[in-house]
Amino acid sequence: MRGMANSFLVGFMGAGKTAIGQELARILCFRFVDLDDALVERFGASIREVFESRGEATFRREESLLLERVAGSPRSVVATGGGTFCSARNRHVIHSAGGYSVFLDVPWSVILRRLPGKNFDRPRFVDPEQARQLYESRRATYLLADTSLSLDGDEPPDQVAQRIASLLPEVA
Repeated sequence: MRGMANSFLVGFMGAGKTAIGQELARILCFRFVDLDDALVERFGASIREVFESRGEATFRREESLLLERVAGSPRSVVATGGGTFCSARNRHVIHSAGGYSVFLDVPWSVILRRLPGKNFDRPRFVDPEQARQLYESRRATYLLADTSLSLDGDEPPDQVAQRIASLLPEVA
C-alpha cells in the first residue's frame, strides 16, 4: 500500500509552521507533532528556560533525539523548531526517513509583525535586529528543503496546507 510521505515544515519562528502543520495533519489524517511543544513537555520548562538553565547544546541534542524518534513514525506532520533544520544531522535524519521538507518562506516584515509579545518565550529573539540577522543567516539553510513555498503571510493556514498536500510524494 502506498501513502504520502511524512512532512517536515521548516522555517523561522513565526512562519506559521504550527498552524499550517495542524491543518495539513487534519487534511491527511496524520498525527501532528510540534517539536518545540514536545520539547517543552519533555523538559517541563519553556524553551527559554532550557536555554538559560541547561544551554543551547543540551536543547539541540534533545531536539535531534526527538526528531529521530518522530521521523521514523509513519503518517506524521512535524512542525520543526526554527533551528532544527540548520543542523546537517537533522536534515539527514529527515531525508533518510523518506520525509519531505517544506520551507515556509515568509518575509521578514511578516515575521516581525507576528512575533511581538511572543519574544519572551523565544530565546533567540533578543531584539528585532538580532532576530533579523538570525533569520538572514538561516534562510540559505532553509532553502535546502525539498520545496519552498513563498508566502505573503496573509494566506489562511488551510489553503497553504492544501498546497503542501498537493506537493507531497507518495511512498511505498
